[in-house]
Amino acid sequence: MAIPIELDHGSGQSLQGQIFEQLRYLILGGRLKPGTLIPASRVLAEQLGISRNTVLLVYERLIAEGYLQARKAIGTYVNLELPETCLAATRRTAASVPVRGEALKLPVIPFIGQMPVKNIAQHLDFDFCPDRIGLDLFPDKIWRRFINRVFTSTSTQFTESCDSGGLPQLREVIAEYLGGARGISVSSDQVIITAGSQEGLNLAARLLVKEGTRVAMENPCYRGAASLFESYYAKLVQVPVDKAGLDVAQLPEDGVALLYVTPSHQFPLGFTLSNDRRLKLLDWARRCGAYIIEDDYDSDFRYRGSPLTALMGLDDHGCVMYLGTFSKSMGAGLRLGYLVVPKALIPAARAAKALLNNGHAWLDQATMAEFIRSGAYGNHLRRMRSIYSKRHDCLIEALRRHFGAVQLSGLESGLHLAWHLPDNYPDASELQALALRHGVGIYSIGPGLAHDFGTCSFSKHTLVLGFSSLNEHQIRAGIRRLADAFADIPANSASSGADKRSLSGSPL
Repeated sequence: MAIPIELDHGSGQSLQGQIFEQLRYLILGGRLKPGTLIPASRVLAEQLGISRNTVLLVYERLIAEGYLQARKAIGTYVNLELPETCLAATRRTAASVPVRGEALKLPVIPFIGQMPVKNIAQHLDFDFCPDRIGLDLFPDKIWRRFINRVFTSTSTQFTESCDSGGLPQLREVIAEYLGGARGISVSSDQVIITAGSQEGLNLAARLLVKEGTRVAMENPCYRGAASLFESYYAKLVQVPVDKAGLDVAQLPEDGVALLYVTPSHQFPLGFTLSNDRRLKLLDWARRCGAYIIEDDYDSDFRYRGSPLTALMGLDDHGCVMYLGTFSKSMGAGLRLGYLVVPKALIPAARAAKALLNNGHAWLDQATMAEFIRSGAYGNHLRRMRSIYSKRHDCLIEALRRHFGAVQLSGLESGLHLAWHLPDNYPDASELQALALRHGVGIYSIGPGLAHDFGTCSFSKHTLVLGFSSLNEHQIRAGIRRLADAFADIPANSASSGADKRSLSGSPL
């Protein structure tokens, strides 16, 4: 490698002295780390345009003072263990280096919010994390076959620029899929491929949010969305939720430009927005001139009844943006999602997307398009629904076996459910910490999982449990471990002597 040495031929200091001081400074400053092989004397001499003997004399002096070592057939390298004299020289050098100016003070935008954490601990025996799928459920063999097929047939695409809005074939199959699965009739031009739902949110915010924009959100809500809007200096307006989802009657009648909502499976409580409220919500958006971001993050997995038509499928006025992702069905590592925008926003959305990036990896998009078009994706979803349905039922049965008539919400769909604790239990955050000490990951509504505006009645007494990354044996063992952990709860914190099975009341 070339070493950054500059020589001043007009200086009063000799060339040998200049090279020595600069090499020593690089070593003492940690820029040339112990064990680093430095250029041969001939190479450095050619780089600097000086006599090789000058460089040889410098190397000999650095070797003599313990900065360098030389070995035959290996070369000259920085000493692995610098002697005490070198360490003392480090302090002298640092003290003598002149300060050329104060550090730059650039206008950095502070990060206001807090992003969700993936785990509350690194080593849990049973982690009921709500946002992961099973490691063994990805269709490895089929996916590999489609990758090979796509790569073999059209590998020349690697040399061409990507469409920032996404591969046309993928946008087409997504538009077709949404028609049948979610009742949404859109053209492929309205579909923009994103790197997961978080980039979709970023794109929507880039279009609609500026400093001071009032953004309405469910309370509690997905922390990643709240943090994103806060980073744009939006003013968040909380709207409470109940068993029927977002309480539309409590939405402000003016001044709100955007509403973020999870109607199919409210995050994190799991409530489904009723059809009556969906219609009222769309009417509110039309009256107020507000846009709605509909985050449909896990609607592919429904276990009871038919899914309600998506908000965008009911929208006749072009006020809904639909956010979808393959993270829950395929895996978050694929980094593929999509934002469906109203027709009026297509030009602005595509231009904004081009500013964020010039599209995503062609091979992944092309493979996903073929995976969907061939019917393999539909088969994969049916297999996943069957597996998750059994895990879903297993978790409910295990909770009822060990804790009685537990109050649960979010049972109709999704990959997690919410457990509403009895009033005489400790706060959910305390139970989360207690379970953690027993090697079990359960999640309270608080830092790292959801955003709570401080007025949510559910927060202190609700635990969130995901079931998608644990098999049925692990679910049963984990809940049994949890029951043993909760047996340590002081009597006055739990049932005051009553049977713990009678604490939870009837299901929501």
